Amino acid sequence: MSGHSKWATIKRAKGAKDAARGKLFSVIIKEITIAARQGGADPTGNPRLRLAIDKAKGANMPNDNVKRAIQRGAGELEGQAFEEQTYEGYGPGGIALLVEVITDNKNRTVAEIRHIFSRNNGNMGESGSVAWKFDRRGVISVPKTLSEDEMMMIVLDAGADDMEVEDESYDIYTSAADFEKVRASLEAQGIAITEAAIQMVPQNTIKVEGKDAEGVLRLVEAFEDHDDVQNVFADFDIDASVMESLG
Repeated sequence: MSGHSKWATIKRAKGAKDAARGKLFSVIIKEITIAARQGGADPTGNPRLRLAIDKAKGANMPNDNVKRAIQRGAGELEGQAFEEQTYEGYGPGGIALLVEVITDNKNRTVAEIRHIFSRNNGNMGESGSVAWKFDRRGVISVPKTLSEDEMMMIVLDAGADDMEVEDESYDIYTSAADFEKVRASLEAQGIAITEAAIQMVPQNTIKVEGKDAEGVLRLVEAFEDHDDVQNVFADFDIDASVMESLG
């Protein structure tokens, strides 16, 4: 899962960029709207909505924005009719990608996603073509305030599957079913959580270098820049030194 950790690092760095250009609020509002529509307006009984609201708080989104998004999702306010889609395909070096979108115009979005794939030396595949290479898992990141041994014991006692040590954090992996339980256990013990989400984690990674590495990052950037894209998951592995040289 080392490739996933590097990918998570990129995602965190891009989070600040997205916030600066205003996209982050749009992503969160769509997620809150969908979550409220599917699971109801009460976050105590809707884990997906609770996660989205936490993300909104972390991004300093005004409470009124959050309230309106919940009301639109619950049908209390009129608004755009959003729907979720996941597109699959391959990028430079044979890497696999899952692109999650929330859109109000599926025909427009699928054409634009296909164009991004083809314009960046990738190929859009059929549904199921690469999804089997990923597992749906909980990923929780916490700062390094405890030793690795201490943190590992807490993590395993909480019911997590695994933990990875990063430069400034511990990345904790859970099953999707145990995600909320593990998160609540960590919070109850006073452990700060910097990021928590259900993600599609690659089972294996593909190492890419040179022009393929440059092409992969360019393709991912193009997807991230698209207004309808919520998440991009991929199975590439790029050395940290290469990542730094490519900016």
